[in-house]
Amino acid sequence: MNSPAEPKVQDTQTKRRVPAYEVLAQDIKNLGVEAVFGLMSDDTALFVTALDMAGISFHGARHENTAITMAEGYSAASGSLGVAVVGRGPATANGLHAAVYASRTGSQVLIIYGDAAVPGGELNSLGPDYKAFNAQGVLSAAGLQVFWASSARSARTTLLDAVNAAQLGNAVALLLPTSVQLTEIDEEEDSQPDRPVLSPAPPETARPHAVKAAVELLKDHRNPLIIAGIGAYRSGARDALERLAEQLGALLLTTARGREMFRGHPYNLGIIGSFTHSTARHYIDQADCVLVFGASLNFWTTSFGSSIPDVPLIQVDASRTHIGKYYSADVALVGDARLVAEQLSAALPVRSEDDKPFHSSQTRKSIADHDLASDFSAAHTARTVDPRSLGIALDKLLPENRNLVYDAGNFLGIVPYISVPGPDHFKMTNNFASIGLGFGAALGFARARREATTVLLVGDGGFMMTIGELETVVREDLPLIIAVINDCAYGAELHFLRIHQRPVETSLFPDVDFAPIAEGFAFEAATIRSIDDLQQMAPVLKDPQGPILLDCKVNADVAGAFMTELAAFESGED
Repeated sequence: MNSPAEPKVQDTQTKRRVPAYEVLAQDIKNLGVEAVFGLMSDDTALFVTALDMAGISFHGARHENTAITMAEGYSAASGSLGVAVVGRGPATANGLHAAVYASRTGSQVLIIYGDAAVPGGELNSLGPDYKAFNAQGVLSAAGLQVFWASSARSARTTLLDAVNAAQLGNAVALLLPTSVQLTEIDEEEDSQPDRPVLSPAPPETARPHAVKAAVELLKDHRNPLIIAGIGAYRSGARDALERLAEQLGALLLTTARGREMFRGHPYNLGIIGSFTHSTARHYIDQADCVLVFGASLNFWTTSFGSSIPDVPLIQVDASRTHIGKYYSADVALVGDARLVAEQLSAALPVRSEDDKPFHSSQTRKSIADHDLASDFSAAHTARTVDPRSLGIALDKLLPENRNLVYDAGNFLGIVPYISVPGPDHFKMTNNFASIGLGFGAALGFARARREATTVLLVGDGGFMMTIGELETVVREDLPLIIAVINDCAYGAELHFLRIHQRPVETSLFPDVDFAPIAEGFAFEAATIRSIDDLQQMAPVLKDPQGPILLDCKVNADVAGAFMTELAAFESGED
């Protein structure tokens, strides 16, 4: 006898439906993102809350430019994806400055914007939409790759496409319409979509005939220089370049962005270009050949064409479009800096010590004995300090484990006087030739590297643009020292006007004391008008217990070296 059929079990479970913004937040969490930066708006507030609930720390700024540069600074310091979330319309417009900057840095930055709801086909609607803004058109015109999520289902794949594009070293924009964010998705759909991984091209060696041409050129030159840029550092070329320098008898230099790559090497001349010291210039002038690895040879590096000697130049870069872009190269080798350095070492003959005149005990002694303070006569006044002397003093007082982040302006003349442990501890934010972006980058740096002290060097002009972020530092408990290099002017414009013999009054500002303002935000602060004032802060600077601000009153008559070089370039002088 057959047993009675078992009754069917009814599936009484109801699938939970969740808004797409919650799923996208979890997707971002699953990508390994642990911090997001932003300034929430009504069209991103729910998404931001979902990120926080997913376990991603959200760091809010006081301006969209700062939010985006925080993400860029975080990416630059960590080497991982930096994510910013800002609103649509006016928020997108507010952050355009930083978005363009980020797109020029080579950092991995994903900027997620709120966007207007996808049109539903209705003929009439309430309005007007005061936030209406063609974000896709504007951001594309500004040079960013833009991704737009047209539906909740496609939004997840679009997110991954945007992440992959950013991880190739780009700043990309992802537009999330409010209607897409709010659309509900069945919970069973919340598994991570397949993620196509886009990897950078593997490093390549140079073509053999190019290596042969470089070797033939080098055989006839006994006083070579090797210049390394940030590209050489990122390729891991330090050891290979130091071996090549030993083989050739070459002296070593770096660009500003590659500074300290050869820290501690006896034949390291430091930075070439606008930040070169006198001993380095002495030996540069004697060079009979230059090898450049992973550097673009821009006007900072070449001092508007005056710092590179008129000798044969070999340029090595992984991108052929970078070779000869700003400065002519006689021999081009397209390839990875480390691999090409190894190729050259293998192909070059062994040189005798007599064929390496740069590598002498006298050269080593000259380099070791050089005193940066000997290159200038300090121009202190009764109420201001020479910025170069200030830099030398700060170098001795700041914690050794430090990151330096610079805003832009005339005060960049201080760069060669404050050292860092290596290139990845140093950041300039002049990729868009503007001021006011350093504060956000420094906050991102500090978030990525809490174990070190991040030092922001900013002019009073750039600081006034971002002074509201003092509150962000304290709220986010970030280890930051701010040195405001305060010349009471737009310093670069001041010296530009002087170069052209025009009145300077419109570039000058009152002597505002920023220290009491910073104290109101719970900073430890001091006004610095002399080196003695700075020395009084020595115990605090050596062991910071919270955020610190130094309002450093500097002599506005001291121009950065690059301003003098600009004047010579414009006048046609050598």
